[in-house]
Amino acid sequence: MKPTLSLSLQFADKRHRDTLPRHKVARWVKAALDTDAEIAVRIVGAEEGQALNKDFRKKNHATNVLTFDYAQAPVVMADLILCAPVIEQEAAEQGKTLEAHYAHMLVHGTLHAQGWDHMKKKEAEAMEAREREVLAALGFGDPYAD
Repeated sequence: MKPTLSLSLQFADKRHRDTLPRHKVARWVKAALDTDAEIAVRIVGAEEGQALNKDFRKKNHATNVLTFDYAQAPVVMADLILCAPVIEQEAAEQGKTLEAHYAHMLVHGTLHAQGWDHMKKKEAEAMEAREREVLAALGFGDPYAD
């Protein structure tokens, strides 16, 4: 049985709203889920992204995605914060479409919400393999290819 998703989609930064229709965001998040989930996705600007990263990770810069996971069982509960200007810049630098990079960051954040990590080499290899698998099933190329 496929996992169910309760999704809240918020746009504090509206610049990519057309790229992120609710049905696509839900599809990308659900593809990475192994269990039912309640997830809020918030698209933010650089200022909010930097403030959150500074407050919660002690890093004074905006980052592409922040995952706040509150529960993993019996239902995954998390907030995914995506910083629109960072994702836009990274997509351009990496030669990816904005849509492909958002899909990757949503899959990445959803995996984090379920306990996946990439701090150690073996964890990173496993997480990246899972990201590739999920994204391929969604019709996207390898996000780590040069």
